[in-house]
Amino acid sequence: MRKNITLGLILSSAMALTTLAVAAPAGQADGTHQGRFSHRHGHGMGFEKLDLTDAQRASIKQIVRSRFAQNKTQWQALRQQRSAFQSMTPDQVGYQAAAASLAQAEADATRVRVQQRATVRAQIYALLTPAQKAQWASIKQEKQARRQQWQQFKAEHPAASSTTPPAQ
Repeated sequence: MRKNITLGLILSSAMALTTLAVAAPAGQADGTHQGRFSHRHGHGMGFEKLDLTDAQRASIKQIVRSRFAQNKTQWQALRQQRSAFQSMTPDQVGYQAAAASLAQAEADATRVRVQQRATVRAQIYALLTPAQKAQWASIKQEKQARRQQWQQFKAEHPAASSTTPPAQ
């Protein structure tokens, strides 16, 4: 059990660090931050691995900033609603109604987030040259192949700790 928890923590930490990693554009080895894309600016969609022009980077940055600014108040309201619900105790009057309201707000926020991410992705994709679009498709295929290899590995190597008693 501890092995599963430790492995889960390691994998989730690695995934979090990977999504926050910063990729430098081709030819930029001086270590400066100019032109780099973080998960927030590259939007974690693989675009940051393309050899983007400065104009493309500026446009992408503007698209992402605009989306963020549009949603800031909605996300703050959702955060406040979560906080209010978490401060309640299960025996309080209105607890179940607050839970249902929060669940609906979370569902709505997820729907909006998915739709807006698709919109942002389409806007960014429209900025790419045909060569960059082909490279992006190749990156997506490589990512899918790695995902399938990982799934196959997990199927072939089930966690040993699931069949052994937990360490004391």
